[in-house]
Amino acid sequence: MGSVYERAEIYDLLENKERTEIIRNDWKEFLGRRKIKTLLDVSIGTGSMTLPLQELNIEIFGSDLSREMLSRCREKAMKKNRPVRLECCDFRDLSCWGDLKFDCVASTGNALGYVSNKDVLKTVEEMDAHIRPGGYFCFDSRNWEKIQKEKQRFYLYNPFFHNGTRVNLVQVWNHNIDGTITFNLLYTFERENRIIQKEIFEEVYHPFHLGMVEKKLNDLGYSQICIRPFPCSIPERDPDRIEWYRVIARKQGDESLSLGIQ
Repeated sequence: MGSVYERAEIYDLLENKERTEIIRNDWKEFLGRRKIKTLLDVSIGTGSMTLPLQELNIEIFGSDLSREMLSRCREKAMKKNRPVRLECCDFRDLSCWGDLKFDCVASTGNALGYVSNKDVLKTVEEMDAHIRPGGYFCFDSRNWEKIQKEKQRFYLYNPFFHNGTRVNLVQVWNHNIDGTITFNLLYTFERENRIIQKEIFEEVYHPFHLGMVEKKLNDLGYSQICIRPFPCSIPERDPDRIEWYRVIARKQGDESLSLGIQ
């Protein structure tokens, strides 16, 4: 079984105008009054989680390991007449960005779990190297501690329609002996109550504890660490119960560079 990240057209099936607007509004609430004009997403994929920020007058830059995903991201940006600089690289080595510094460096789409815990910390260091003084570090992630504790096996999506075809998506999670979790993504495509296509993908994740990243950020001198459910509209605020969270933290620097903290 291959990776869904090798099939950008499948990965983007969930994307639509309504979802894009929800993502943009969620970013607006999450960022609050923080002064962010440039943002680098080191796991930008097809841009579905980051390009909506362009409507908030934030200049977007992006990198990813998948050339196919980057190609689709570039096409989306060009269609909106808002081109972005994109680089193909592993987020464990962001040297392709040279000495560039950004107001915010983010990793979106639950991407940090793709690498070992040791490499998560290395990635945090790489991201930090491209954040200006007073800027922000940001990432989102599934709540791996909750998933491991509950041994969750299934994650269901509501069926949706794409070009007249009903699409069903189910994730089946295998908890492996070595501590990793294999996500099996099962897509079926229906017309007239008949399955006309089936796609199966496999992704392997390395769960990590939020506290590990918080400690690393503290060691690097970050403060004002804010944890919110993702999306922000979810009423749950208990970190132990949130299914998916987003974190933002402020790097040491000139206090005058920030308009305010949410």
